[in-house]
Amino acid sequence: MMNIDKDLLAIQEVRNLVKKAKEAQRILATFSQEEIDRIVQAMAEEGIKASRWLAKVAVEETEIGKYEDKIIKNLFSTKKVYDSIKNLKTVGIIYEEKEKRVYHIAEPVGVIAALTPTTNPTSTAFFKSLISIKSRNAVIFSPHPRAVDCTCQAAEIMHKAAVHAGAPEGIIGCIHYPTLDATNQLMTHPDISVILATGGSGMVKAAYSSGKPAFGVGPGNVPAYIERSANAKKAVKAIFDSKTFDYGTICSSEQSLICEKLNANEVREAIKEQGGVFLNEEEIHKLERFAFRCDGSLSPAIVGKSAVAIAQSAGFKVDPNTRVLLAELSGVGMEYPLSREKLSPVLAYYEVENWQEACELSKRLLALGGMGHTLSIHSEDKEVITRFALEKPASRIVVNTPSCLGAIGGTTGLTPSLTLGCGSFGGNSTSDNIGPMNLLNIKRLAYEIKSPEELTAELLAAEADGDSEEELVKKIVKEVLKKIS
Repeated sequence: MMNIDKDLLAIQEVRNLVKKAKEAQRILATFSQEEIDRIVQAMAEEGIKASRWLAKVAVEETEIGKYEDKIIKNLFSTKKVYDSIKNLKTVGIIYEEKEKRVYHIAEPVGVIAALTPTTNPTSTAFFKSLISIKSRNAVIFSPHPRAVDCTCQAAEIMHKAAVHAGAPEGIIGCIHYPTLDATNQLMTHPDISVILATGGSGMVKAAYSSGKPAFGVGPGNVPAYIERSANAKKAVKAIFDSKTFDYGTICSSEQSLICEKLNANEVREAIKEQGGVFLNEEEIHKLERFAFRCDGSLSPAIVGKSAVAIAQSAGFKVDPNTRVLLAELSGVGMEYPLSREKLSPVLAYYEVENWQEACELSKRLLALGGMGHTLSIHSEDKEVITRFALEKPASRIVVNTPSCLGAIGGTTGLTPSLTLGCGSFGGNSTSDNIGPMNLLNIKRLAYEIKSPEELTAELLAAEADGDSEEELVKKIVKEVLKKIS
């Protein structure tokens, strides 16, 4: 029996997918807004129908997260995302500046390479499919090796729905053999126009190094500050609901809780009521060794697991009703591993004197591994909230809401998205919540609104503001002589 080289097979699969996608996209680019909207609606409807059983498939395959929350993620990435994009104009003239006589014309970018994570495999596939087709682009998914089946199934659901509604075959594809060579082949293929990278920092770095335009996301080491004016019980509940949602696998979930010494007793009591457990020094050391590998990277063994399961695996016991593990830390940095992103129901805990100290601590936490991502604040003091927003290197500052759902546009008015840009703070090309408008080339059609003579006169008049009367007369005479000569 002949052995088949999986790397060669994967590379050939990529080439075939890109060829089909390129041909399909040329056809899709000719579709009207009405045709596109009908296809996107059909895709969203099928995604909603499949949300429950795909959540089960994702949890079984990846062994990450919580089934009930995976359902909500899938519904968010279909229903919520569809509602936010359904009325967007993405074909032809999409905007008019009537007074300036400038018309904005949308053109698709082409074929998109979509890299997806193991933490949100099916919801990311739904989301990226919808925004790609809405902007008349083809999309090819490169799934995480531990989430191949569920990601490909999600992509296939989107593809079948799109084709059934009139889209060309091959408009959505998925790599079934996602080797490193295959992913690199996809990202560097000459017919790939844009890369949408959601995943670890290594993946994002590779996307930006591919030579292609890329939208990547950075890690989210999100500080959550409970300021003295906040309702401590409400704030802690919001943070815990966020931190335990799908067991902390959304990158915008809180990683550190900061409160003031003035309200610390109230916060600690609320933590206890919500099922939080403070670890002792020995337990913190055990958790550090379990959570992070020798090279300092986060261990996959902790990602998307319950607090009780994490404690057991780390070598200590907690009450069966424990929701969140908290480690009270005195510093920030590599020597304090739990001050970093943990992608699990584990929180670092800090007490500060005032909001100014909280401000500086938040900056240090963001700098450790969350630059440009998200900051959470719970407060009733508008001045403090504003100061925090103005002074932090975070693209999203969410107020009095669970951070994981607020940042993605679930509980706030932000654009619903599962790809959150971190701007130049985090080495990203945008700070947007990525949507269809990020996947368009916008052309400008501009009519003349003033003659060259009018422009010349306007500029000379501006120059003349500081001239003497004699100099002004000389300039005017000179211009008149030019025109009659």
